[in-house]
Amino acid sequence: MVRPVRVGMRCDAGPVRGVGHLVRCLALAEEFLARGHTVEFFGTVEGLDWAARQLADRGIARHPGPQHPAELVAVAARHRLDVMVLDSYELDPASSGALRAAGVVTLAIVDGDTRGQDADLYLDQNLGAAYDPPLPGRLLAGTAYPLLRDTVRAARPAAPRAAVPADRPRVLAFFGGTDAFGAAPVLTRLLLATGCPMELTVVVGRPDVAGELAALAPGPGQTLRAVGPTDELPTMITVADLVVSAAGTATWELCCLGTPAGLVCVVDNQRESYHRVVAEGIVAGLGELPALAAAGPAGEAARADAVGTLRALLTSPQRRAELAARAWSTVDGQGRARVADAVLALVTTGPDTVRPGLSASR
Repeated sequence: MVRPVRVGMRCDAGPVRGVGHLVRCLALAEEFLARGHTVEFFGTVEGLDWAARQLADRGIARHPGPQHPAELVAVAARHRLDVMVLDSYELDPASSGALRAAGVVTLAIVDGDTRGQDADLYLDQNLGAAYDPPLPGRLLAGTAYPLLRDTVRAARPAAPRAAVPADRPRVLAFFGGTDAFGAAPVLTRLLLATGCPMELTVVVGRPDVAGELAALAPGPGQTLRAVGPTDELPTMITVADLVVSAAGTATWELCCLGTPAGLVCVVDNQRESYHRVVAEGIVAGLGELPALAAAGPAGEAARADAVGTLRALLTSPQRRAELAARAWSTVDGQGRARVADAVLALVTTGPDTVRPGLSASR
């Protein structure tokens, strides 16, 4: 049995950064806590009551986030940390190597780029993730490893959903905890432009977005409801006939829940994963947000393609069921346990132990 371990999580969340890094760290924290270990959070949670409450509800202590390698090492020593999880695109890449040198087992959560970090383990939960040069024995890669919260895992159905006709499909749209890039108004307009009857619920993270949605006029048979960030999102996903979202952390939640989804690529670092899941037929692709919001003929063409894709999804129960089945079989919800096993094995055997065959990319 592994002795009780002290784990630090270094990540930030905010209106611009979003909450994706925090959400996946929370999922891994839940796994460590369930096994009797201690977790502390180091970072900022700016102006996001929902995000701060997630930490408080789990009893996770929150501290300021050190920015420099020496500061991280000092904090790890002060809090007697055995493990540090680093999930940031902004943190000094030298931080992981400094922590390793100090004897702290280090897990870096990455998305297609290690940024020059020198961690004991790297986690890239994206479909088909691979690195050149390779990271033998140090890479947890692919859809065997998504980090999913308790509420998502508890809502996973026992089998893929069947094709069920719906005169007015229930559609749920959400774009991260803050919708930092303003995707909700763009995609809501496209959904309404299909002309299809629907009950549309949009999760809104900012007052300005709510104002834009309030100015939209649904068509015949269409209703539009805006709601704030909610802990009930997994349940809302499971009862929706179709979900429209951004191609980020939510992709793997939607897969685990076996939900038919249309995704939009919001930022550059989502592009590679977005194209892979679309090519595999796991989700329907709606395009890239800058193109969908663009003026001129190119923007009009991108929007027309997206409207056509959405209309096909809304009118074909069979198409939705096919997507749902592929999604459900892609992510089994056990990724965080596999990650925790790998981390704790290094605490037990020592971080210099190289174990071939860790990578299980899909």
